[in-house]
Amino acid sequence: MTVRAVSAAPSLPRLFVQAALTQRGRGGDLPGYALRRSGVEVDRDHLLSYQRICRFNGGDVLPHSYPHLLGFPLQVQLMADRAFPLPLPGLVHLENQITAQRRLLADDVLDLTVSAEHLRAHPKGTLVDLVTAVEVDGQRVWEGRSTYLRRGRGDANAATPSPAPPMPRGQAAGVVRLPEGLGRAYAAVSGDVNPIHLHPLSARAMGFPRAIAHGMWTYARALSTLGPATSGAGSSHVWFQKPVLLPSTVEVVVGSATSPREPTVVGLRSAKEADRCHLVLTHSAGSSSGA
Repeated sequence: MTVRAVSAAPSLPRLFVQAALTQRGRGGDLPGYALRRSGVEVDRDHLLSYQRICRFNGGDVLPHSYPHLLGFPLQVQLMADRAFPLPLPGLVHLENQITAQRRLLADDVLDLTVSAEHLRAHPKGTLVDLVTAVEVDGQRVWEGRSTYLRRGRGDANAATPSPAPPMPRGQAAGVVRLPEGLGRAYAAVSGDVNPIHLHPLSARAMGFPRAIAHGMWTYARALSTLGPATSGAGSSHVWFQKPVLLPSTVEVVVGSATSPREPTVVGLRSAKEADRCHLVLTHSAGSSSGA
């Protein structure tokens, strides 16, 4: 696979428009190249804005999910290219997996590489993985894998992804109220200006009754309830289920691990309908000299 250098973060609004205008006539294999942006320095003001909106502690430690935000523009650039076989509008973010080899700090200078992998059939359409790798001084320190579904003609015999663990039961560890403008506020930080998140009218045009919260915000917000456990080496896996309509109130439920080796399970459920699950995630803390 060849690597194409990107000198600066691309404009996400421009890429979303480009993807919408070029969605017809796609197909074939994945592009045979990756995108790489080297020498990325963390903007501390941007980091603080992200920490605030997702309720992470402030400071120079990058939240477990923050590097995804830095690599997301490269993901969109890759998917907006006509060489990408699936049209970006309508892709559903099903899962996300993150592995951090060590604690990352705002002083770290990051090299980001994004590639598309594992185009495969699904009973409800086609799946693809967008992989973001982060290196510091030539050493891989973080990796994120985003799995997207393009709904359409599927293969009933295709293997399905691993199922999510059961939603934890019991009392909520916290109650989170999501205002109507959350999608616009998070878009201002993340750059993700997908219309389904911004306004009821634009969301309705895409088939939703109201605007919905960004999946990666719900992921980060659920992680933030675990506190410092998510700031060092470790891994997490999230399964997105029902979208969170804005405004709404959700509850965070944290399961009790029976042994230190078992991952912590966190769920996000509707405050009005306890059986309505928005996401389930697992988190396992690792250990390294940088943790």
